[in-house]
Amino acid sequence: MSSTFQLVDVLAAPRCRHLSSRIHLPKHVVSASLRPCLRGLSSLEERTWTCKLREKALRTTKRERYTSASDGHTCIRCEQNLAEQGRLLEFINAHNVTSGLSVEALLNGIGQKGSSAPSSFNAPVENALEKEAWDLLREAVVTYCGEPVGTIAAKDPTDPNPLNYDQVFIRDFIPSAVAFLLKGETEIVRNFLLHTLQLQSWEKTVDCYSPGQGLMPASFKVRTVHIDGNEENGTEEILDPDFGEAAIGRVAPVDSGLWWIILLRAYGKCTGDKSVQERVDVQTGIKMILKVCLADGFDMFPTLLVTDGSCMIDRRMGIHGHPLEIQALFYHALRCAREILLPEEGAQDLIRQINSRLAALSFHIQEYYWLDIVKLNEIYRYKTEEYSTEAVNKFNIYPEQVSQWLLDWLPESGGYFIGNLQPAHMDFRWFTLGNMWSICGGLATPKQSENILRLVESKWQDLVATMPIKICFPALTDEEWRIITGADPKNTAWSYHNGGSWPTLLWQFTVACIKMNRADLAERAVEIAEKRLSRDRWPEYYDTKKGRFIGKQARLYQTWSIAGFLTAKLMLKNPNAASWLTCDEDETYAIFREANPQKRKFKASPKIFVV
Repeated sequence: MSSTFQLVDVLAAPRCRHLSSRIHLPKHVVSASLRPCLRGLSSLEERTWTCKLREKALRTTKRERYTSASDGHTCIRCEQNLAEQGRLLEFINAHNVTSGLSVEALLNGIGQKGSSAPSSFNAPVENALEKEAWDLLREAVVTYCGEPVGTIAAKDPTDPNPLNYDQVFIRDFIPSAVAFLLKGETEIVRNFLLHTLQLQSWEKTVDCYSPGQGLMPASFKVRTVHIDGNEENGTEEILDPDFGEAAIGRVAPVDSGLWWIILLRAYGKCTGDKSVQERVDVQTGIKMILKVCLADGFDMFPTLLVTDGSCMIDRRMGIHGHPLEIQALFYHALRCAREILLPEEGAQDLIRQINSRLAALSFHIQEYYWLDIVKLNEIYRYKTEEYSTEAVNKFNIYPEQVSQWLLDWLPESGGYFIGNLQPAHMDFRWFTLGNMWSICGGLATPKQSENILRLVESKWQDLVATMPIKICFPALTDEEWRIITGADPKNTAWSYHNGGSWPTLLWQFTVACIKMNRADLAERAVEIAEKRLSRDRWPEYYDTKKGRFIGKQARLYQTWSIAGFLTAKLMLKNPNAASWLTCDEDETYAIFREANPQKRKFKASPKIFVV
């Protein structure tokens, strides 16, 4: 008899009509370190589909689903919480001796097509800090009709006035969602995706004006109301979305829909469950988001034109126009959507639009947003008022815009994408999220990606210091702060969005580092963060140039600070999972980078999509 592993379950699952799971694996694959942990276990009734896995890679090669059904135990397909629900791994050796081993979430993905299963059965060891973080994250979970649908922004028991921090924000939930996926708890992510999709079609009105249906909410809250407004009819739970009409400044969240598409792809990559992506309502939701993003306008550039405060930086910070963060998310969302959209009749035109926009957007960002010492010297010597299609200074940038801090700060090796580009204006500030997601989404070339991380390494004391990682650098000060922020008292120099240090950015930094084989940088940053986060009660952000002090208005027990740390730790333990959130460079459009930017038409290539 061959040696096998068999996943068995110990809890009941009413209405489950799947069978159990058996994983056939050669005996020598069993780690010697696991054998002392094996203990006797009685076998359970065999149910579900058989999964034959390749040695080491643990990827599915064949599935069989039996027609017989059995109720009474949870199965591998409908069980969402591997760690909590007591999954057991049963080792059956050649002598028919049955032994068992508790399994943590590293087994998530076994038998699931396209998932990033681990290469061994060594379960991750959680330290006290990680256990504390998981307890806090689970306390922040919000339920709707008995099902988990997200996590609130912050749950500070000492805060009597939570404002809107008791709501589920789309962008804030992303690191929580990734953490739950890495833990094997996929139900909450699925529910979140589908319930926020339902909110997309709600009527949205701000001062008699109704924006497009493709807009996703910034946040939502679960409220209990009387049925039909009558107390005698009892109560029911409803989802109350905020599309920006209640937000400070009344700004629509441009990034919400982009994050939703990115998370949808990550969910499919993790679980191997394509049924959610293929649903008619989900396909329609993707198209509605893209319809808003790809709509024709008066802009001459392929970048998205947005107002100030339409992304993570949701207050006035001078990022209106074409901020890098939105462009990086936009590019990645287009890549994800092209991968997810079904090639049905009517979708071909949209896919052609996506291909065309991807080509133009990647060229525009890589060519005009990139800044290194060579490009800076070129800008420093720009001639202005050039009237020609052959102009070198295409955006009429005045060399006087180059600040002294940049001339002194930019290293000889390394580079980054600037924060914004408009006619006669370059925002030379460093923005972490935009640069990290340019790496993750494949917007940056491999060489540019390496140089971005090289710059972070060389400017570690400015961008990381005592708490990772600066949201932007440098801070606006004095008269510049008064003019650009409107003298915002929350965004004073080196605080909040104006150069504050945000622990949640740790997970995006980690994914980018893993993609570029620089996990050492991420480990270094995580090591710094874990020294203080728990002691400081998981604050939202840190103040001062080196991030030494808790933010003066920072909320404590901020959920995405907790989730960002957990996601970074889990990603470092399971680096293959970074593929859920990354895209390689699109080689189809590499010709645009090689082409002469002075020419109006690029070199033809049979690989280019013809629109």
